[in-house]
Amino acid sequence: MTIDKSWTTIRKRGSSSEFWNGLQHFLQMAKPFINDRGFIKCPCRHCLNNASHQLQDLESHIFRNGFMFGYNQWIYHGEPACANAETTVRGPSGGIHEKDEMFDVLDDIISEDADGDAVGGPSSNEQYNDLFAALRSELYPDVSSFSSLNFLVKLMHLKVLNKWTNKSFDELLKLLKLAFPKIDLVESHYEAKKLMTKMGLGYRSIHVCKNDCALFWKENSLKETCPVCSESRWKLQSGKWSGKNVPHKVLRYFPVGPRLKRLFATSKTAKLMQWHSTGKSKDNDVMRHPVNGKSWQEFDKRHP
Repeated sequence: MTIDKSWTTIRKRGSSSEFWNGLQHFLQMAKPFINDRGFIKCPCRHCLNNASHQLQDLESHIFRNGFMFGYNQWIYHGEPACANAETTVRGPSGGIHEKDEMFDVLDDIISEDADGDAVGGPSSNEQYNDLFAALRSELYPDVSSFSSLNFLVKLMHLKVLNKWTNKSFDELLKLLKLAFPKIDLVESHYEAKKLMTKMGLGYRSIHVCKNDCALFWKENSLKETCPVCSESRWKLQSGKWSGKNVPHKVLRYFPVGPRLKRLFATSKTAKLMQWHSTGKSKDNDVMRHPVNGKSWQEFDKRHP
Protein backbone atom coordinates (compact mmCIF):
# COMPACT_ATOMS: atom_id res chain seq x y z
CA MET A 1 0.00 0.00 0.00
CA THR A 2 1.59 3.28 -1.12
CA ILE A 3 1.04 6.41 0.91
CA ASP A 4 0.16 9.79 -0.51
CA LYS A 5 3.13 12.00 0.39
CA SER A 6 2.48 14.86 -2.02
CA TRP A 7 1.51 17.11 0.93
CA THR A 8 5.12 17.06 2.20
CA THR A 9 6.26 19.23 -0.74
CA ILE A 10 3.65 21.98 -0.27
CA ARG A 11 5.39 25.27 0.47
CA LYS A 12 2.51 27.47 1.67
CA ARG A 13 1.64 25.21 4.56
CA GLY A 14 -0.56 27.59 6.50
CA SER A 15 -3.14 28.05 3.74
CA SER A 16 -3.24 24.41 2.62
CA SER A 17 -5.84 22.07 4.06
CA GLU A 18 -4.10 19.29 2.11
CA PHE A 19 -0.90 19.82 4.12
CA TRP A 20 -2.79 19.93 7.42
CA ASN A 21 -4.81 16.79 6.67
CA GLY A 22 -1.70 14.96 5.45
CA LEU A 23 0.17 15.96 8.60
CA GLN A 24 -2.66 14.72 10.84
CA HIS A 25 -2.68 11.39 9.01
CA PHE A 26 1.11 11.15 9.37
CA LEU A 27 0.87 11.77 13.12
CA GLN A 28 -1.82 9.11 13.53
CA MET A 29 0.36 6.71 11.57
CA ALA A 30 3.41 7.53 13.71
CA LYS A 31 1.63 7.42 17.08
CA PRO A 32 2.12 3.67 17.73
CA PHE A 33 5.89 4.09 17.25
CA ILE A 34 6.47 6.51 20.12
CA ASN A 35 9.11 5.12 22.47
CA ASP A 36 8.57 4.33 26.14
CA ARG A 37 9.68 7.84 27.13
CA GLY A 38 7.02 9.42 24.88
CA PHE A 39 9.40 10.58 22.13
CA ILE A 40 9.71 9.91 18.41
CA LYS A 41 12.15 11.02 15.70
CA CYS A 42 11.29 14.36 14.10
CA PRO A 43 11.45 14.55 10.27
CA CYS A 44 11.21 18.36 10.02
CA ARG A 45 13.79 20.24 7.94
CA HIS A 46 15.70 21.29 11.05
CA CYS A 47 15.78 18.04 13.02
CA LEU A 48 16.20 15.68 10.01
CA ASN A 49 15.35 12.63 12.17
CA ASN A 50 18.39 13.37 14.35
CA ALA A 51 16.35 14.67 17.27
CA SER A 52 13.37 13.16 19.05
CA HIS A 53 10.37 15.04 20.40
CA GLN A 54 6.94 14.44 21.83
CA LEU A 55 4.15 14.05 19.29
CA GLN A 56 2.65 17.52 19.88
CA ASP A 57 6.09 19.08 19.28
CA LEU A 58 6.49 16.94 16.17
CA GLU A 59 3.32 18.51 14.78
CA SER A 60 4.47 22.08 15.41
CA HIS A 61 8.00 21.36 14.11
CA ILE A 62 6.74 19.98 10.78
CA PHE A 63 4.09 22.67 10.39
CA ARG A 64 6.64 25.35 11.20
CA ASN A 65 9.75 24.11 9.39
CA GLY A 66 8.33 21.85 6.69
CA PHE A 67 8.89 18.15 6.02
CA MET A 68 12.50 17.10 5.36
CA PHE A 69 13.61 16.42 1.79
CA GLY A 70 14.62 12.89 0.83
CA TYR A 71 12.73 11.08 3.59
CA ASN A 72 10.60 9.15 1.11
CA GLN A 73 10.14 5.96 3.11
CA TRP A 74 8.88 6.64 6.61
CA ILE A 75 10.65 3.75 8.28
CA TYR A 76 10.73 5.51 11.67
CA HIS A 77 7.05 6.41 11.56
CA GLY A 78 5.14 3.29 10.64
CA GLU A 79 5.79 2.63 6.96
CA PRO A 80 7.00 -0.92 6.23
CA ALA A 81 10.50 -1.15 4.79
CA CYS A 82 9.13 -2.72 1.59
CA ALA A 83 5.84 -1.00 0.90
CA ASN A 84 4.75 -1.89 -2.62
CA ALA A 85 0.96 -2.03 -2.79
CA GLU A 86 -1.05 0.13 -5.17
CA THR A 87 -3.60 1.75 -2.88
CA THR A 88 -3.04 5.39 -2.07
CA VAL A 89 -3.72 6.36 1.50
CA ARG A 90 -4.88 9.94 1.95
CA GLY A 91 -5.47 12.03 5.02
CA PRO A 92 -9.03 12.75 6.05
CA SER A 93 -10.74 15.13 3.64
CA GLY A 94 -12.43 18.32 4.68
CA GLY A 95 -12.30 18.87 8.41
CA ILE A 96 -12.98 21.87 10.56
CA HIS A 97 -9.84 23.66 9.46
CA GLU A 98 -10.16 23.41 5.69
CA LYS A 99 -11.10 27.09 5.30
CA ASP A 100 -9.99 28.39 8.69
CA GLU A 101 -8.21 31.72 8.15
CA MET A 102 -6.20 31.16 11.33
CA PHE A 103 -4.05 28.78 9.29
CA ASP A 104 -2.46 31.78 7.56
CA VAL A 105 -2.14 33.75 10.79
CA LEU A 106 -0.41 30.93 12.65
CA ASP A 107 1.80 30.19 9.66
CA ASP A 108 2.95 33.82 9.60
CA ILE A 109 3.65 33.80 13.32
CA ILE A 110 5.74 30.65 13.43
CA SER A 111 7.55 31.19 10.13
CA GLU A 112 8.77 34.59 11.32
CA ASP A 113 11.23 33.02 13.78
CA ALA A 114 11.93 29.81 11.89
CA ASP A 115 15.15 30.94 10.22
CA GLY A 116 16.73 31.79 13.57
CA ASP A 117 15.75 28.60 15.37
CA ALA A 118 18.33 26.10 16.41
CA VAL A 119 17.52 22.44 16.77
CA GLY A 120 16.11 22.33 20.28
CA GLY A 121 14.90 19.85 22.81
CA PRO A 122 11.36 18.60 23.22
CA SER A 123 10.19 21.89 24.69
CA SER A 124 11.54 24.15 21.90
CA ASN A 125 8.04 24.89 20.59
CA GLU A 126 6.15 24.99 23.86
CA GLN A 127 5.14 28.60 23.29
CA TYR A 128 3.02 27.50 20.33
CA ASN A 129 1.41 24.43 21.90
CA ASP A 130 -1.65 26.30 23.19
CA LEU A 131 -2.16 27.94 19.78
CA PHE A 132 -2.00 24.58 18.03
CA ALA A 133 -4.40 23.06 20.54
CA ALA A 134 -6.91 25.88 20.00
CA LEU A 135 -6.50 25.59 16.22
CA ARG A 136 -7.10 21.84 16.29
CA SER A 137 -10.16 21.91 18.53
CA GLU A 138 -13.73 22.36 17.34
CA LEU A 139 -15.58 25.26 18.89
CA TYR A 140 -18.57 22.99 19.45
CA PRO A 141 -19.29 19.36 18.50
CA ASP A 142 -20.26 19.07 14.81
CA VAL A 143 -19.58 22.78 14.17
CA SER A 144 -17.06 22.99 11.35
CA SER A 145 -17.23 26.71 10.54
CA PHE A 146 -15.03 27.82 13.45
CA SER A 147 -12.05 26.51 15.32
CA SER A 148 -11.82 27.53 18.97
CA LEU A 149 -8.92 29.88 18.15
CA ASN A 150 -10.73 31.56 15.25
CA PHE A 151 -13.83 32.24 17.34
CA LEU A 152 -11.80 33.64 20.23
CA VAL A 153 -9.88 36.04 17.96
CA LYS A 154 -13.14 37.33 16.46
CA LEU A 155 -14.63 37.71 19.93
CA MET A 156 -11.61 39.74 21.09
CA HIS A 157 -11.89 41.86 17.95
CA LEU A 158 -15.51 42.68 18.79
CA LYS A 159 -14.47 43.58 22.32
CA VAL A 160 -12.01 46.16 21.01
CA LEU A 161 -14.34 47.58 18.35
CA ASN A 162 -17.23 48.03 20.78
CA LYS A 163 -15.15 48.99 23.83
CA TRP A 164 -16.40 46.20 26.06
CA THR A 165 -14.99 46.16 29.55
CA ASN A 166 -13.03 43.16 30.78
CA LYS A 167 -15.85 42.39 33.20
CA SER A 168 -18.48 42.39 30.44
CA PHE A 169 -16.27 40.08 28.39
CA ASP A 170 -15.96 37.67 31.33
CA GLU A 171 -19.73 37.70 31.78
CA LEU A 172 -20.25 36.99 28.07
CA LEU A 173 -17.92 33.98 28.30
CA LYS A 174 -19.87 32.71 31.32
CA LEU A 175 -23.16 33.12 29.44
CA LEU A 176 -21.83 31.26 26.38
CA LYS A 177 -20.62 28.39 28.56
CA LEU A 178 -23.94 28.30 30.38
CA ALA A 179 -25.97 28.25 27.17
CA PHE A 180 -23.60 25.87 25.34
CA PRO A 181 -22.03 23.54 27.93
CA LYS A 182 -19.87 21.72 25.36
CA ILE A 183 -18.35 24.86 23.88
CA ASP A 184 -14.52 24.85 23.82
CA LEU A 185 -13.68 28.36 25.00
CA VAL A 186 -11.42 30.04 27.54
CA GLU A 187 -12.79 30.83 30.99
CA SER A 188 -11.90 34.52 31.23
CA HIS A 189 -10.50 37.59 29.51
CA TYR A 190 -7.23 36.99 31.35
CA GLU A 191 -6.81 33.58 29.68
CA ALA A 192 -7.79 35.02 26.29
CA LYS A 193 -5.24 37.80 26.67
CA LYS A 194 -2.49 35.29 27.51
CA LEU A 195 -3.28 33.38 24.32
CA MET A 196 -3.33 36.56 22.22
CA THR A 197 0.07 37.53 23.64
CA LYS A 198 1.54 34.35 22.12
CA MET A 199 0.33 35.61 18.76
CA GLY A 200 2.38 38.77 19.16
CA LEU A 201 -0.60 40.91 20.21
CA GLY A 202 0.56 41.78 23.70
CA TYR A 203 1.72 45.02 25.31
CA ARG A 204 4.04 46.24 28.05
CA SER A 205 2.77 48.04 31.15
CA ILE A 206 4.93 51.02 32.16
CA HIS A 207 4.26 52.94 35.35
CA VAL A 208 3.91 56.72 35.03
CA CYS A 209 4.44 59.54 37.54
CA LYS A 210 1.25 60.90 39.06
CA ASN A 211 2.07 64.33 37.59
CA ASP A 212 3.17 62.95 34.19
CA CYS A 213 6.76 64.02 34.82
CA ALA A 214 8.49 60.78 33.88
CA LEU A 215 8.11 57.10 33.08
CA PHE A 216 9.34 54.44 35.47
CA TRP A 217 11.17 52.75 32.64
CA LYS A 218 14.74 51.80 31.74
CA GLU A 219 17.02 53.64 34.20
CA ASN A 220 13.98 54.64 36.30
CA SER A 221 12.33 51.22 36.35
CA LEU A 222 13.39 50.38 39.94
CA LYS A 223 12.82 53.79 41.49
CA GLU A 224 10.10 54.26 44.11
CA THR A 225 9.70 58.02 43.59
CA CYS A 226 9.60 60.28 40.54
CA PRO A 227 13.12 61.50 39.56
CA VAL A 228 11.65 64.94 38.71
CA CYS A 229 9.07 65.85 41.38
CA SER A 230 9.82 63.15 44.00
CA GLU A 231 6.15 62.07 44.07
CA SER A 232 5.63 58.48 45.22
CA ARG A 233 5.19 55.90 42.49
CA TRP A 234 2.46 54.15 44.46
CA LYS A 235 -1.04 55.06 45.61
CA LEU A 236 -1.87 55.46 49.29
CA GLN A 237 -5.23 54.28 50.65
CA SER A 238 -6.78 56.88 53.03
CA GLY A 239 -3.35 58.37 53.57
CA LYS A 240 -1.92 55.01 54.63
CA TRP A 241 0.17 52.40 52.92
CA SER A 242 -2.15 49.59 51.83
CA GLY A 243 0.57 46.94 51.71
CA LYS A 244 -0.03 46.35 48.02
CA ASN A 245 1.87 48.36 45.43
CA VAL A 246 -0.64 50.02 43.11
CA PRO A 247 0.81 52.57 40.66
CA HIS A 248 -0.83 55.95 40.19
CA LYS A 249 -0.86 55.65 36.41
CA VAL A 250 -0.03 52.93 33.90
CA LEU A 251 0.99 53.42 30.28
CA ARG A 252 0.28 50.48 27.98
CA TYR A 253 2.99 50.35 25.35
CA PHE A 254 2.36 48.40 22.14
CA PRO A 255 5.82 47.78 20.59
CA VAL A 256 5.96 48.92 16.96
CA GLY A 257 8.71 46.54 15.82
CA PRO A 258 6.87 43.22 16.29
CA ARG A 259 3.74 44.66 14.66
CA LEU A 260 5.68 45.83 11.62
CA LYS A 261 7.21 42.35 11.38
CA ARG A 262 3.72 40.86 11.44
CA LEU A 263 2.64 43.14 8.57
CA PHE A 264 5.64 42.13 6.47
CA ALA A 265 5.32 38.44 7.40
CA THR A 266 2.05 38.08 5.47
CA SER A 267 2.28 38.25 1.69
CA LYS A 268 -0.96 40.23 1.31
CA THR A 269 -0.14 42.96 3.84
CA ALA A 270 3.53 43.02 2.83
CA LYS A 271 2.45 44.01 -0.68
CA LEU A 272 0.33 46.84 0.73
CA MET A 273 3.17 48.00 2.99
CA GLN A 274 5.40 48.43 -0.06
CA TRP A 275 2.82 50.22 -2.17
CA HIS A 276 4.30 53.66 -1.51
CA SER A 277 7.40 52.45 -3.35
CA THR A 278 6.04 50.07 -5.97
CA GLY A 279 2.56 51.45 -6.71
CA LYS A 280 2.96 55.20 -6.54
CA SER A 281 2.13 57.47 -9.46
CA LYS A 282 5.01 58.07 -11.86
CA ASP A 283 3.64 61.50 -12.72
CA ASN A 284 5.68 63.75 -10.44
CA ASP A 285 3.58 66.81 -11.35
CA VAL A 286 0.42 65.33 -9.82
CA MET A 287 0.06 64.64 -6.10
CA ARG A 288 -2.31 61.71 -5.65
CA HIS A 289 -0.82 60.57 -2.34
CA PRO A 290 1.56 62.00 0.29
CA VAL A 291 4.25 59.79 -1.26
CA ASN A 292 4.31 62.26 -4.18
CA GLY A 293 5.02 65.19 -1.84
CA LYS A 294 8.38 66.84 -1.40
CA SER A 295 8.61 65.94 2.29
CA TRP A 296 8.23 62.21 1.59
CA GLN A 297 10.72 62.38 -1.28
CA GLU A 298 13.20 64.22 0.92
CA PHE A 299 12.79 61.56 3.60
CA ASP A 300 13.49 58.84 1.01
CA LYS A 301 16.70 60.61 -0.01
CA ARG A 302 17.92 60.84 3.57
CA HIS A 303 16.96 57.26 4.43
CA PRO A 304 17.33 55.18 1.24
